[in-house]
Amino acid sequence: MTDKYAVIGNPIGHTKSPMIHGSFAKDTGQDIDYVAIEGSLEHFADDVHAFRKAGGLGMNVTAPFKLQAFALATERLERAELAGATNALKFEGDRIIADNFDGVGLTNDIQRNLGFALKGARMLVLGAGGAVRGALLPFLAQQPELLVLANRTESKASDLATQLGAHGRVHSCSYGDLARERFDIVINGTSASLKAELPPVPAVALRNAKLAYELAYGKGLTPFLRLAHNAGVPKLADGVGMLVEQAAEAFVWWRGVRPDTRAVIDRMTIPLV
Repeated sequence: MTDKYAVIGNPIGHTKSPMIHGSFAKDTGQDIDYVAIEGSLEHFADDVHAFRKAGGLGMNVTAPFKLQAFALATERLERAELAGATNALKFEGDRIIADNFDGVGLTNDIQRNLGFALKGARMLVLGAGGAVRGALLPFLAQQPELLVLANRTESKASDLATQLGAHGRVHSCSYGDLARERFDIVINGTSASLKAELPPVPAVALRNAKLAYELAYGKGLTPFLRLAHNAGVPKLADGVGMLVEQAAEAFVWWRGVRPDTRAVIDRMTIPLV
């Protein structure tokens, strides 16, 4: 019997998840049906319950429903708790179990696919939204020398740094303070690139970076990546690898088998420069 999975979001027409999970299923011999569902902005919970009642076993969750999915869950794993949001649900009887694979997907992409070790690295993360929150605990588990959070609303970054202080060396600062620091890896987790805008990061903050990573994907050379390129950063990357790697983590969670991600990433990657 074919097992049912889905991704839910609004809008959802742009999603690559059915293609990604379809490739995973074909490569691993899994009999699944994976569809995209455009969820109702007013009745998200009803859409989830309807999918469960129709035999659905799990869902990926994308914007704008990650907070609603977190609230709907009956059980939340640690990464979801820290992020305050979920991007994956598993249904077991009456249980709705939530996890968040954004951070582990990003960590896997940076280390496994791009070859940059986080252990001992000096990291700068721009933004303090849901995607960033989900990434921080997996980052700190790799023991970077320093992780700095910068955000337009500095209090949000400061609150996150305080919350995570027991897990590693985490600082927060304003964008204006970044010129005094040196970083190996700079990650743009703001929404600026979705509007073709540049976050207010000074170019000097990128002067020693070896990797500039844009969480948005499929946008080409975004203003942030262009700034990094002009600052001489030798490696630029967007969020395609993160997208595929977080999907692989959900696939393992649901199916108990790990797919190979390289071919899917290669198929989806577009040149940045």
